[in-house]
Amino acid sequence: MDVVTQKKWDRAAANFDLMASYGPEKRWLPYKRELFGNMGEGKILFMAVGTGLDVPAFPAGRDIVGIDISQKMLDAGADRVQGYEGSLILQQADVHDMPFEDDQFDQVFTSCTFCSVPDPIDGLRALRRVLKPGGDLFMFEHTGSRYYPFKPMMNLMTVVSRKLGPDMNRTTVENVVAAGYELQRVTHVYMDVVKTIHGRNPA
Repeated sequence: MDVVTQKKWDRAAANFDLMASYGPEKRWLPYKRELFGNMGEGKILFMAVGTGLDVPAFPAGRDIVGIDISQKMLDAGADRVQGYEGSLILQQADVHDMPFEDDQFDQVFTSCTFCSVPDPIDGLRALRRVLKPGGDLFMFEHTGSRYYPFKPMMNLMTVVSRKLGPDMNRTTVENVVAAGYELQRVTHVYMDVVKTIHGRNPA
């Protein structure tokens, strides 16, 4: 377990909903519902479920395991999880050391997650390990920008933001490819910063 990252998100748990739920979650909810609508009938891993802000956007009747590195984040989201109309089991786990067998899940979902994983390529490879060959990775993520003046601004912001939470300048699409996934689709939700990513674990 990455104790440094765990403690960072333990500290954030008490105020996380206040920071994230009212503006960003309402703004992105339609796009998340569309992405999470890809959840199928198989076994699903949802990485960094946090306080469960994404749970209301899940389709009903799915079989989901939600993990997070912070038990305090999971505890804060207990009410949302209990309200889910399907199977949603929570477990504290570090993506770099997940207690799951190889090829266990049919799909993996992430939401604003890989801005915070310390080693994102290694984390994506870890998800590939537990994802069945031919299985799909669906991501809703914010990333760095290729364009001026946003690129240098986000690089500068990351110096401060990574101490409190996420990096602002991640190259997540490139990281997905570097981790060995076959890139299926990238959809820009807001400029080239907020996007959905669909990758596939090669069969």
